[in-house]
Amino acid sequence: MDNTFIPKGMEIIKQAVVADNDDQLEQALSLYRQGLGYFMTGLKYVKNDKAKAAIREKMDTYMSRAEQIKEAMDKRAAAAAAPKKKAVVAGGSAAASSGGKEKKDGAGGEGDDEEEEVDPETAKLQAALSGAIVKETPNVKWEDVAGLDQAKALLKEAVILPVKFPQLFTGKRTPWKGILLYGPPGTGKSFLAKAVATEAGSCFLSVSSSDLVSKYQGESERLVKTLFELARKNTPAIIFIDEIDSLCGSRSDGENDSSRRIKTEFLVQMQGVGKDDKGILVLGATNCPWDLDPAIRRRFEKRVYIPLPDARARYVMFKQNVGSTANDLSESDLQLLAAETEGFSGSDISVLVRDALYEPVRIAQIATHFKKVPDPAGEHPHLWEPCPPSAKGAVEMDLYAIGQGMLKPLDTTIAHFEHSVQSTKPSVSPGDLQRFEDWTKQFGQEGSG
Repeated sequence: MDNTFIPKGMEIIKQAVVADNDDQLEQALSLYRQGLGYFMTGLKYVKNDKAKAAIREKMDTYMSRAEQIKEAMDKRAAAAAAPKKKAVVAGGSAAASSGGKEKKDGAGGEGDDEEEEVDPETAKLQAALSGAIVKETPNVKWEDVAGLDQAKALLKEAVILPVKFPQLFTGKRTPWKGILLYGPPGTGKSFLAKAVATEAGSCFLSVSSSDLVSKYQGESERLVKTLFELARKNTPAIIFIDEIDSLCGSRSDGENDSSRRIKTEFLVQMQGVGKDDKGILVLGATNCPWDLDPAIRRRFEKRVYIPLPDARARYVMFKQNVGSTANDLSESDLQLLAAETEGFSGSDISVLVRDALYEPVRIAQIATHFKKVPDPAGEHPHLWEPCPPSAKGAVEMDLYAIGQGMLKPLDTTIAHFEHSVQSTKPSVSPGDLQRFEDWTKQFGQEGSG
């Protein structure tokens, strides 16, 4: 497969440098982290040792700059909060750091305004994870996720029901603590996580490898520990780890100590020995489940295969992606397109629909003749619509001779979609699918039915 992760990471890093130079530190830090995440994923597909070393050297540089930005932001935040003399936990007030419990008045009769003491090192790590807490819900509903009924039912069972109906989970009937979503790229694993974040009403912490990897020795595993502590203080909480295989791949003799310590800390925290993990769900997503360390795989009690969409789900996806864009597609047209795109992922269908929706734009660009048509909104006496030279009322002109707001593009038709179906290829090969099916037979369960 083509390794597009490194070029994409480089593109994001360039944006980060621009934001950095403009002193937009928060945006720059977010972009540096995104770029580093792409680098870490792409590094797995680089075979040349020299190329790997060069990429790692670049990553060290960008990670160092990200650390410097984070330190600068921490200093600004500390200076702004100095009069309060309270430690603020990432994503919430200091009161949240004690699980939302207020301090009672002391014996002296005066109301103590003290909060739980947080040492500077822990406060720094909590601040580093502040971007992991999803503060604004993504506004993705269950019904927005096409198909995947079994996966949605399982997530409702694990996330929604324990909060809404705790009386259902008593005795040995306890909620699931770890769910792994795996499947080909573009099948909706991250989209499902967004639906969970919207519907759960819980503290939702979304992290990637770049959030938890530090160049400083020992800090990566402390970040993992702090992440779980943050979740325990804000229960009910969901920890979503995208591309978890980049963090928790199989342990080997040749790996470095830092990588091994991160995995060990994950194992310890997910096991929850000596900790109260009630109300915490770890939700992982990966395109490469076979790369996971066996011990990590075991911690995910439910391993749900998110397959390519079936015909019914593809029909819904076509309908959702077309949306309110002007078109003359009928229900039978949408069903035909769903039947013609077997083997396409949700992401493939999204690209196909966008390509088809651009056809009227391309026609307008190359058109040599336009005709007057009524303005549906009634704001102009008429609009100009592309037409063949032989059409009645056709006037020879260039697109750019038409005034702003005076163009009426053609509606998207089934012919435009058929052209896109012919030119768009699915991104998942039969060999990839077979590998997922074999792994599912051995370790997982279907999530589509």
